[in-house]
Amino acid sequence: MNDSLSSGQIAKLCGVHLRTVIRWIEQGYLKGYKLPGRGNNRVLKQDFIRFLQESNMPIPQELARKEKCVLVVDDDSLMARAISLVMRSNGWQTLTAENGFEAGFKVNKFPVDLITLDLVMPTLDGFDVLKVLKQEENLRHIPVIVISASPEQDLAKAKALGASAVLSKPFDNNRLTAIATKLMEH
Repeated sequence: MNDSLSSGQIAKLCGVHLRTVIRWIEQGYLKGYKLPGRGNNRVLKQDFIRFLQESNMPIPQELARKEKCVLVVDDDSLMARAISLVMRSNGWQTLTAENGFEAGFKVNKFPVDLITLDLVMPTLDGFDVLKVLKQEENLRHIPVIVISASPEQDLAKAKALGASAVLSKPFDNNRLTAIATKLMEH
């Protein structure tokens, strides 16, 4: 399958009538779009999976990913590599971004289950990234672990802006994986 599904494919996967899927889209329960000139409904796979999760419906085997994916956002390439290594050694797929703009692009293009985020970065810092994530309905569900050498008051501010957890640099590998595992259980 490609990045999107037709309403017919969704009906078959859910075991419902095609008209039911169209109603889900029309009523705003399922985010979809119409193909130009044809009027056929299409739904991005990630939006369909989110709909299933929010509706407590099972995710079809062919759509389920085997590994969770973490987006590591840090302008220090050595730190990003270290975090990625820890996460990969615990069964995660990893993506990296050097700044908030790149993170925004990747989080909208790839299915991301978790974000680790530095606070001090050029152009768009971690505080701004947290604000954007919490404003976007399709992104606010993604847990964020802030990993920063910033002072305690900045870590507290990050928590207030919606970070799921905070870790000070240098971080403990076992603590990072324990927090990530706990966040994925919820």
